[in-house]
Amino acid sequence: MFKGVALSVLASVTFGVLYFYTQLLYPFDHQQTFGWRIIATLPFLSLFMFYSGDWTHVKTIGQRILQKPALLLILMLTSALTCFQLWLFLWGPMNGRGLQVSLGYFLLPLFLVLMGSIFFKEKLSKLQLLAVSFAVVGVAHEIWRLGSIAWETMSVAVGYSLYFLIRKRIHTDNLGGFWWDILICMPVAIYLVQMADAPLSMFVGHWYLWLVVAGLGLLSAIGLGSYILASRYLPLVLFGLLSYLEPVLLALASFALGESIGQDEWLTYIPIWCAVGILVIEGSLHLYTQKRNRQKLQRNTQKMKQRIENEKS
Repeated sequence: MFKGVALSVLASVTFGVLYFYTQLLYPFDHQQTFGWRIIATLPFLSLFMFYSGDWTHVKTIGQRILQKPALLLILMLTSALTCFQLWLFLWGPMNGRGLQVSLGYFLLPLFLVLMGSIFFKEKLSKLQLLAVSFAVVGVAHEIWRLGSIAWETMSVAVGYSLYFLIRKRIHTDNLGGFWWDILICMPVAIYLVQMADAPLSMFVGHWYLWLVVAGLGLLSAIGLGSYILASRYLPLVLFGLLSYLEPVLLALASFALGESIGQDEWLTYIPIWCAVGILVIEGSLHLYTQKRNRQKLQRNTQKMKQRIENEKS
């Protein structure tokens, strides 16, 4: 459990850094940036998997594809879902839509909590139900204000939830499945990079871009790899709760990049932030209860051992 929590925090911090990192990529447009991110991520992700011992999952999924070629079609779907999210993550802050994207990440854990309850029979606590109610108020206000909710927001909340659901259903919810998603997307990434006029000439005029692209791949591999591993080690509900650190950092990064919340948008953000606070409290209580139960179990075990020793003597 602790390993999953640590990986989730590492992923959230890395994603927050990546939001700032986009400022170094402005010689590229968002399509080229996405292409280079995919190309640079695969080798670093492979190294990450060798280090974590997860490379065996790549071979296992490859064998499953040979046995059931139809699995490749489903992997093409999950690849499209995740690559769209990677593109949107970079596109948002580069086009002044970082807050809309970060709002989607605020809603994502709630969608994961609901999916965990509906599809995996994970029960919602009273605090979780209260948090969902606050989020519904925020979303309802946004729909009332605009007649709809920003497409970036819903793309993140619904798209990522569907992605995790499909991966759990087909048993590719590990780094091996994500590695295949990136590999399948590679032809699209190469095409987008080649769309620019003389794509490699930018590196001649801006030599530091080699380091920037390498850093993009390294940060992406660490963040995405940790995120996927955390989703495997943690129950879906707890994974959703811990995921709230990421949108907080993304929102702060958006403010730092010059974005702001309009007066008529506060009633959208405040209820959702209240939901965040409630779930953070709930998650903290959950972890505290687990720690207390472990300590109680250890004390009972020690008493039992002491009793047995006394009886023997």
